[in-house]
Formats: sequence, C-alpha cells, structure tokens
Amino acid sequence: MAARIWVWLISGAMILAFVPNANAANLKDVQAKVEALQEEAAMAAEGAQAAKVELGKLNKTLKSVQAKAATQQGNVSELQKSLSSIAIAQYKSGGLSQSLELLFSSDPTLFLSSAGSLDAITRKKSIQLRNFTAATQRLTATTLTVNDKLALVKATQARLTAQMNAAQSKLAQAEELLAKLEKADRERILAAQLASEDADQKSSLIDAESANKISGRAGIALRFALKQIGDKYVFGAAGPIKWDCSGLTMRAFQAAGVSLPHSSRAQAHYGKSVARNKLLPGDLVFFGKPISHVGIYLGGGKMVHAPRPGSRVKVVSFGSSLGSKRFAGAIRL
Repeated sequence: MAARIWVWLISGAMILAFVPNANAANLKDVQAKVEALQEEAAMAAEGAQAAKVELGKLNKTLKSVQAKAATQQGNVSELQKSLSSIAIAQYKSGGLSQSLELLFSSDPTLFLSSAGSLDAITRKKSIQLRNFTAATQRLTATTLTVNDKLALVKATQARLTAQMNAAQSKLAQAEELLAKLEKADRERILAAQLASEDADQKSSLIDAESANKISGRAGIALRFALKQIGDKYVFGAAGPIKWDCSGLTMRAFQAAGVSLPHSSRAQAHYGKSVARNKLLPGDLVFFGKPISHVGIYLGGGKMVHAPRPGSRVKVVSFGSSLGSKRFAGAIRL
C-alpha cells in the first residue's frame, strides 16, 4: 500500500512550469500544500525507519536477557532441589530452621528481605543456601531488566506504527490534492516529470565519471552508489534496483566493508563529524531536523542520493540546504 501511495509524491515545482492552462493561483496553492505534505511524510517515514532500527536492537537485547533469565531460573531450580535434602533431614530431626521455612515459603521476596536476620549458623554451614540467595537475587534483577526491555519494545513498536500511519496519511492527502486536478493537467505534470528525470539522469552519468579516480573505501562506496543512477526510489528499499536514501548509502558502504543501519538518523551517529567546508568525496551528508535524508558527497558541492518517491537515483548540487531541508551535518567513515 505504501508503494502505491508513494508514487504520487511528485515534484511540486513542476506544477507551475508545465501546466500553463490551469489557474495559476490554484496551482500555487496546490504546489505549496503538496510540498508541505512531502516534507511531513518524509520526516514521518524516516522516523519509522529509525524506530525500525531501534526495535531491531531492542529485540536482540531482549532475547539475550531472556536467555540469561532462563539460565538463572534453571540454576535457582537446581539449587532449590539440592536444598530439599537439607529440609527433609531437618524436618525428620525436629522441624525446619527459620531460614529454610522462609526459603520454601510461597513468597520468595520474604526470604530475601529476611536473609540478614536468618540463623547465622545455618548460613555458614550451608554453601547451597548462600548460593541460592545470590542466584535468586540475580534472577530477580534480570527479571526486572526483561520487563523493562519488554516495555521499551512495546513503546518502540507503537512509535513505528504511528510514524508509518502518519506517512501514509500525508501521502494520501497529497494524492487527494493531485486527484483534484484535471486529467490533462495531471498527464502534463507526469510527462514533464519524466522529461526532467531523463535529463537529470543524463547529467548525473557525466558527473559520475569524476569518481573513477577516487581511491579507498570512499571510492568503492561512491562508485557503487553511482552505478545505481536511474534506479527508482521506493520507501524502505535497499536494492538491488530500488532504493531509499539510507538504503542506498547502507549498501554502498557495505560494498566497501562498512556496516551501517538502514536509517539516516542512525547513520549520522557513525564515523567522524566533518564540517561542510571540509567535505571530501565519500563523506555522508545529512539534511533535515530531525535528520530525514542522507547522500554521499561526490565533490564540487555535489552528492549522489536517492531523492524521493517518483524520482530516481541521481547526482545533485547542494549548499546550506537541499530543497526545504537544511544541511544537518556530515561524517567520514
């Protein structure tokens, strides 16, 4: 469903330039609203991608602590079994000690809270009892960690769902705005967009030749990304013939031996920070607040990126901003 909606995100700037017969005032209004919806949808979509990356990390951590808790529970059970022989022996000889009465009570927290006042002789003589106390405390702490991680997973999943719903809602609104145009106007817009994309692809292929002399992993990543020029943008895609912005940069640096997450916001936390006036080919450049876009610097104030739905991988110029998105920083890997 998301792919169907994303395709409606076309460049608002095309509207006035290629629909001369339509009402100019109305088209200006449509243009402004579509551009605003594009920005809002892109931010929500990147928020969803960031939440997806975070959710993956949380689930991995949760699995680890759950396994730890299971192991600790097994240890506690084994220790409890070994202590049963002590309980049986004491019962036969005249009853359980205070420590063992607490140990086998229905409330294990009572045992832990009262451990300091238990019969000192019993504690000193029973290595199993001391081990059980420590093991139970570890299990209690790990169980609390499991519960905390479960709550974080639930909250992050809810955020992911909310961000995806927000992105789809904004794109549906953009679709509705474009649907209000006359059929001939929409066809004119799409034809103009196709012509513009073809021209961009031609110039991008010329720009790509400058990467042939770049060495190291920066050169490998750049050449990988530049080979994808002309491929379509699809939200959440990471190749081999469809990409979103962070999917392209992730695969490009993967080819160079560097592992990155599939999120522009997450990628911004890797590598060494670089000022815009110190950029070198192969640096990752970020845009938006919060960060919602990423590309790979080519040199000469240009970068290769997967721009947006309805567009293709291309080389573009940028400065202190990229469209409505402000330059947010750069890193060197």
